Amino acid sequence: MRQRKTDYGTIILHWLLVGASGVALLTGLRIASEAPDRTWINAFDSLLPRNGVWTTHMQAAVVLVGVALAYTIYLARSGLSRRVLLDKIRLRGLIGRKQARLGAISVVLNWLFYLTMLALIITGGLLYFGVFAGHDAAAVHWIATWAMLAFVGLHIVTHFRIGGASQLLRIFRPERIPAPPRRLDAVELLTLLAEQSARLAPDADHPGKMPPPANPQTPPGQPPVRHPPQSHHSAAQPRPKMAAGARRTKPRNPTLQSNPLVVAAAIAVTGASALMAADWLSVDSLRIHRIEATDVPTLDGDTSDRVWRGIQPYSVMTNEGGNFDGKGETRIEIRAVHDGTWAYFLFTWEDPTRSLKQLPLVKQIDGWHVLHNGSESGDEHDYNEDKFSVLLTTSDAVLAGDRTFHAGPRPIAEAPATMTGRGLHYTANGYVDVWEWKATSGGPTGWMDDMHFGPPLDPTPEQARYVTPYRGGFAPDPGTPNYSENFIVQPQSASPEGLAERSSPLVTPRRLPKDLAATAAALGEISLDPNLGESDGARWFMTEAESIPYAPMLDRLIPVGTVLPGVILAGDFTGDRADVRCAARWAGGHWALEVARKLDTGSQYDVPLKSGIFMRVAAFDHSQIRHTRHIRPIRLEVDK
Repeated sequence: MRQRKTDYGTIILHWLLVGASGVALLTGLRIASEAPDRTWINAFDSLLPRNGVWTTHMQAAVVLVGVALAYTIYLARSGLSRRVLLDKIRLRGLIGRKQARLGAISVVLNWLFYLTMLALIITGGLLYFGVFAGHDAAAVHWIATWAMLAFVGLHIVTHFRIGGASQLLRIFRPERIPAPPRRLDAVELLTLLAEQSARLAPDADHPGKMPPPANPQTPPGQPPVRHPPQSHHSAAQPRPKMAAGARRTKPRNPTLQSNPLVVAAAIAVTGASALMAADWLSVDSLRIHRIEATDVPTLDGDTSDRVWRGIQPYSVMTNEGGNFDGKGETRIEIRAVHDGTWAYFLFTWEDPTRSLKQLPLVKQIDGWHVLHNGSESGDEHDYNEDKFSVLLTTSDAVLAGDRTFHAGPRPIAEAPATMTGRGLHYTANGYVDVWEWKATSGGPTGWMDDMHFGPPLDPTPEQARYVTPYRGGFAPDPGTPNYSENFIVQPQSASPEGLAERSSPLVTPRRLPKDLAATAAALGEISLDPNLGESDGARWFMTEAESIPYAPMLDRLIPVGTVLPGVILAGDFTGDRADVRCAARWAGGHWALEVARKLDTGSQYDVPLKSGIFMRVAAFDHSQIRHTRHIRPIRLEVDK
């Protein structure tokens, strides 16, 4: 049986598509493993890449765009477009005989694949460039990924049904591009038919004509040589000229059969290069305007300062976080000014609830318990305060944390596994500046926690025993904060595998309120539903001045059902950790956060605020680590 083959252009483009799709799938799954409720992807941890995930994913996307362009041009130039033509005849084949039905199904699957690939490219572009990059675009991208996998299986099965193993193996057997059929020219066809009719005219038109004599030179016993019939036109007469408008089709030159692939490749390279150039040139920039020292804003969380009203905000959509009404997305707007010494920022973002409950304590019959849902593994996503973070780096090569975040349950082989199943923040060398505002811990007293990502730290004994989560290179700057947890948990030894079975232990409050009624009033209207925000003016911390150290005798006076704050505030921030000042307000479903920091603190852990520095921002809705994100960094442009 003759081996089935496929033109080499299709084979080349096919395997480029397979390779790029495979890379995009593996890197995409690693990226998706960081989204809420998708840690199940870690079951494939050994198959998924660990480093440069975002950059590689984008490079694979560019290749896919190039292959899509090349395939479109190649089909048109090579005359092979009929193989994917979805016309009435093909559609009728869906209810025809087996081979016709299988052929029609194959073409329909191809078109579903084209639509799915188009959806992946469009939604991926929207997410990358931050245009309509919301929950819906991410959902379509996720669904289209699985549709692609389904297509692969159906594609293989359909072709096997069409021609068995030989049909499948033809994608490994190249041949030359088949010459396309000549285009039908009606005028030329009529001319040729007229000539043929004239040559085959009946003998009745020539009554005196006799059959041609036998060839006298024919040897005996051999059949006579018959000459082809002559045209009515004599040899001396010229053939009829081709009618006006008729075109001669030149025979296809075999040496030029590679032209369709060459042309397609040239257009694909040009298109991919244009896409990369557009990405390079369209850098998202945040201008930090120069103002006089007399015009600096007051840090009170009020957005009505005159300096803010005259500045057009930079807006970025962030997504893939936790909560935010189940969509995990919020739009963040940024304004920035400086007076030559200090830089001032106004961050506003959408948040449906004012969430202040940070691991509150509730007294039950058997003692005190901490309300939580995931805090034992470092992934609290119910009873956590709202937070906001800013990342500053000198590197523009960092795509969504490629050099500051390392995914997977154990990014560092010799370090403890992550208790959350998610990755770790750390760098190979140097530091990335991180500011973190917390709605209850430190934030109300005017400080943003100044922290950094650096090289991986050695695990503490508690981290090595999986009592507390190992955090890689994420650490606070030198100094002390003014907040602490208002409870003590007895140490427990556990392994990551046993976290799901760990029950909530009893805790002992560090401090009890001096005036229980005053503390209850400060909490405002109490609701333990994590999706309901706190009332205006509520605060979910106790200060050292309004509390006393825990004593069993005082504890017996507190009734069952009492709720206490999980945070104690005392003193001020100190050292490098105190470099960032702030104030925040929540109203009408939005947080407004005003921030001030020196342009250059002189600390090795801080990044100077100057042109060329890159920024990222993220919001947390009563979630410990499930923050929103955006892909492209924001470049700072500082006025002189």
